[in-house]
Formats: sequence, structure tokens, C-alpha cells
Amino acid sequence: MKLYFKLLITGCLSSLITLFIYDKLNSEQIQVISDYQLDAPIKQVNYISNIEETDFTTAANKTINAVVHIKNTSNYIEDSKNWLYNFYGESAPKKIGSGSGVIISPDGYIITNEHVIEGASEIEVTINNNKAYKAILVGSDPYTDIAVLKIKSKSPLSYIPFGDSELIKIGEWVLAVGNPFNLNSTVTAGIVSAKSRDLNKLDRKNQSFIQTDAAVNQGNSGGALINTRGELIGINTAITSMTGGFVGYSFAVPSNLARKVFEDLLEYGNVQKGLLGVTGNALNQKLAERLKTDQTEGFYVNSVEPNLGAEEAGIIKNDIIIEIDNVKINKFSDMSGYLSTKRPGNSVRVKYIRDGKTFTINIILKKITRIFFLGMELKNISENDKKIIKDNVGVKITNIQNSRLYSFGIDNDYFLLEINDIEINDISEIDRINIESIKSILFMSASGEKERIIFE
Repeated sequence: MKLYFKLLITGCLSSLITLFIYDKLNSEQIQVISDYQLDAPIKQVNYISNIEETDFTTAANKTINAVVHIKNTSNYIEDSKNWLYNFYGESAPKKIGSGSGVIISPDGYIITNEHVIEGASEIEVTINNNKAYKAILVGSDPYTDIAVLKIKSKSPLSYIPFGDSELIKIGEWVLAVGNPFNLNSTVTAGIVSAKSRDLNKLDRKNQSFIQTDAAVNQGNSGGALINTRGELIGINTAITSMTGGFVGYSFAVPSNLARKVFEDLLEYGNVQKGLLGVTGNALNQKLAERLKTDQTEGFYVNSVEPNLGAEEAGIIKNDIIIEIDNVKINKFSDMSGYLSTKRPGNSVRVKYIRDGKTFTINIILKKITRIFFLGMELKNISENDKKIIKDNVGVKITNIQNSRLYSFGIDNDYFLLEINDIEINDISEIDRINIESIKSILFMSASGEKERIIFE
């Protein structure tokens, strides 16, 4: 019995000692945490709440009703001299094409691609509520592949406001809205993959595209590229594909350029080009080594056009233009793309390098005074020329280096009157002509003799 009580007392004492030690340690731990909270309060961090949710529904809802379906109906054979056209007569086969367009004003002005409506004898526009309208062509510019249409509606139409395409950044989310494969009101998402993308360095068309990975297919041409705020930042125009379908990259005309073309066509009837007045090449490693310069980016000035803004401001041969209005010039498309948004009379701030030193000047852009076309240097006619040319139609040949035309007797001081039976009134009209489409040119000598050359 005594042994039992000894064991009982020993167990109780052990339990009490254990509880005391536990309580002491626990109190010290709580005290440590309490001291830490007093010295440096703990802030709850919710990492999930700091991640911005990607939501395109607002932008899509703002824009989907302002993107239209365009149907282009044209005569399958337009040449009236073609025997098949004569055989069918007025019932000649019709060719129907389709694409997209963007309403950019509540009174019905629409921007689309020029190739969407090219050759159209009739243009029909269907908006998102399935209402169809006959559209008129206000004007087009093959150089930038932009066309402007107009429809009449009894009530104001939904439209997409212009955004500033210069402000978009590589990696920024964008949406493509259009009608691929006649599937109306299709929205796809992607990011901006590149800016000032040049797809063909040999052609004379606008080559300063916004590149995205938003899915674009046949029928998307002329549709909207928008940012997440629902602003128009581009007109979807092209894809690069071996199969004709989307393979990961699409290209859009920047909205700043599309807006400028739209305003020019409405105000002037043609596109106004502001000329800097320099010729040269974009720098790269190979050219830099040949020129013995450490600068591998920028535009190297090889020559300066007389009586234009660059010469008047002091730009000379061997200068390297690296920035225009805070837009970095890394390649030619950076410069040509930005200047395409300007007009004659606009002033631009140009930063350039000369002999290793950096300078900044202002240059006034001027109207283009001459162009080179098929080996001919052409200028607008003067007041004296108007005394020779009937109805003031035509442009003047001031220099010719085309041996074929020269062999036909075409020489300096001749006048170019028509291309494909269409009168030419300004050199800006020639700059927009696709060389491959030329079938005939009408010339006239200073003595008034006319000669038409047929291209086969």
C-alpha cells in the first residue's frame, strides 16, 4: 500500500512539473510574438488581389456593333474588249468578294482595306443587327491599302473611337474584330508582337504594320484591331501564311495612319504626303562597317533633296537620323511609317548624329515635288506648261532613263496624260498606281503630238 502511494505522489509531481514547464515555454512564445507585433506590425498580403484580371468583355461589347461585313460585287471580266465579256453582254458573270470594315463616326463613315473593295461595281454593308446598306466609295489609297465608305442611316450608328497607335507597346493585349469566313462578329485576342513591321522592302506600299498574334483569317481584312479600352489602334490587313490560313501572325495598318488617310480623302480627295527630303538606307552591322561607324541603328543620309525641309534645316550627307518627335528610328519603316502620318507644312523634331556628336533640329515637311516612275522623273506641270496642255491634264517628264520608252521617241519635256485611259492631274495620283496593272500610257510632246504605248 505504501508503495502504491509513493508511485501516486511521484506521478502527480511529475505531471505538475511537466505542466509548469509547458506553461512557461508557451507563455514565452506568446510573449515573443506579441513583442514582434508591437515592434513591426504584420500586414496581411493578398497576392491574388494584386494580379490584374484580364477581361476583354468590356472592349468587345464596345466595339462588336461597330464592325461591319462588306460584300463587294464586280464584273468578273471588266475589259470590254474581251470576247467573253462581249459574249455575255450585260449578263456577264459576277465576282463577289467579302471582308470587314469599321464604323468610325455615328453618321456612317467606314474605314476598310482598299483591296476589299477594289474593282467593285456595287458595295453592300451589313451591320451587326443584320441591316444592310448600299455604300458609296468616298476614296481609296492603294499605297496604304485604306479605303473610306459612307452609308446613310436614319439613326446614329455605333462606332469605334480612334486610339493613338504610337502609344501601344509590344506585349500589350489587343483584340481583332471582324468577319472571317463570313462568320460575323468574331473576336479574337492576342498581344502586340512587333511594331513598324516591313513585309516587303521592295514595294512602294506602306510597310509599317503592327504585328500581332491575334487570329486573323480571310474575311478579317478591313476589320478592327482594338486595345482593351475599346479604342481603334489598327485596321487588320494581312497575314503571313504558306497555306492561306492563320499561322500565328497578323498585320494591321496603324490607326494614326488610317485616320490621316481618312481625313485627307475627305478634305483633299487624295492623300497628302509630307516629305522630309532625304534619301539613304537603314543602318545595319554590314553597312556600319563599310561606313566605319559604331552606329548600327538609324537612317543613314546618302543625299539631300534640294529645296526641301532637310536641306533648309542643315541636314547633310553622312548624317544619321536616330529620332523623330521622340520616335526612335531603328529601321527605315520606323521613319517612313511615322512620316506617313504627317502632312506638308507639319514640323518635326529630328535628332541626328554627325561626326559622333548628337544634334536636334526642327524640319518643316514639304509637299512632294517629283517622283520616279518607270524610269521617268515626273513633276507637276507649271503655268507655262498649262498653255500647251489642253484642260491642264498631265504631268511633265523632266528626266527619262527608260530605254524602252526612249526607243519609242518619248523624251524629256514630254507630258504623261493618261494611264489605263484615266487622266493624271497630279504626281500623287501616279504614286498610288500598281505598276503591274498598267496596260497603256498616253504621252504628248511639247508640240502637241500624242502617242499611246500599249503594255502587253
